[in-house]
Amino acid sequence: MNVRRSDNGSSHLSPLNGSSVSADRSILHEEAFRRMISLERKRSERSRKPFVLMLLDMGELYPSEKNRPALRKIATALSVTARETDLTGWYTNDCAVGVMFTEIGFADRSATLSTMITRVSNTLRAALTSQEFSQVSISFHVFPEDWDHEADDRRSNPTLYPDLTERDESRKIYRVTKRAMDIVGSLAALVLLSPLFLLIALAVKATSKGPILFRQRRIGQHGESFTFLKFRSMYVGNDASIHREYVKQLIAGKAEKHLNEKREGVYKLTRDPRVTTIGGFLRKTSLDELPQFINVLRGEMSLVGPRPPVPYEVEAYDFWHRRRVLEAKPGITGLWQIKGRSRVKFDDMVRLDLQYARTWSPWLDVKILLRTPGAMVFGEGAH
Repeated sequence: MNVRRSDNGSSHLSPLNGSSVSADRSILHEEAFRRMISLERKRSERSRKPFVLMLLDMGELYPSEKNRPALRKIATALSVTARETDLTGWYTNDCAVGVMFTEIGFADRSATLSTMITRVSNTLRAALTSQEFSQVSISFHVFPEDWDHEADDRRSNPTLYPDLTERDESRKIYRVTKRAMDIVGSLAALVLLSPLFLLIALAVKATSKGPILFRQRRIGQHGESFTFLKFRSMYVGNDASIHREYVKQLIAGKAEKHLNEKREGVYKLTRDPRVTTIGGFLRKTSLDELPQFINVLRGEMSLVGPRPPVPYEVEAYDFWHRRRVLEAKPGITGLWQIKGRSRVKFDDMVRLDLQYARTWSPWLDVKILLRTPGAMVFGEGAH
């Protein structure tokens, strides 16, 4: 038996308690089991109680006549011995069996997983032949994941998000269309706006020392980081702690609104001493965002999508906030920019991002793009 661990949290539970459960206990089919994983994620976000998804397979990516009987014996054995609050089903029909251990508590991760492995091994030894048992491979996946905010590699575990994978597959034609729109749109913008790029570059260089472009590490879809580009709007060598502390208060719902030039209350730093004179104008009109068409052309961003967060912003996220960087590729503009911008609370911004991810279509992107220039010109809620 091979054991693979994909656990990013610690846990304490009695995974297979040996209690007597009816042998005809339901084993969920793939569609139902994957739907329950999605629902359990949302429950876990609210309750803050993690769960463990255990997957067992025979080392085969596709069902085979040789392995089907053993996998079905595994599914039956686990469904009989698991707790009544746990769920057993097919993660992939006749290919991978899953058990979801729900509402667990955090404690000693290593000890807990060792206990799980021991109990699962005893259950399988009693149900399988020695040859079948030797071919079983087990992996553990803990939700919520413990994201490493300093790492550059992928943070999210796709195994825990089968519903998002299926949604992407069902939108394959739309995704190709969206990428084509991104390439054509970003190329057209870079060519047509090249005189404006030059003027802004000269203005930035003439009004303050430092580089023309500001480069910053941002978090893209699935937690993959990339280098984000903007026209520099701040003085070089400024203290980022001012923004870091405000962002933490904003996400926690404790930030106060600041008055902009129109005497509007906005959830954004105003009169920021780090911002240059030309930088204030660029930010108000969102012209500092123009270099992100390069990010779009590279495939790191889209024309439309949630704004990509900085690592210390993601570090302050509640569990459910993470969905905004999982469900859609970040974009230059989006529902937040045309509907609320800095006038809405952070939670409401996340809800707009999730609404976009659920209802996305090429036509919705077109409508958002058509409304974006007006939002830039009038600068409502911007600073």
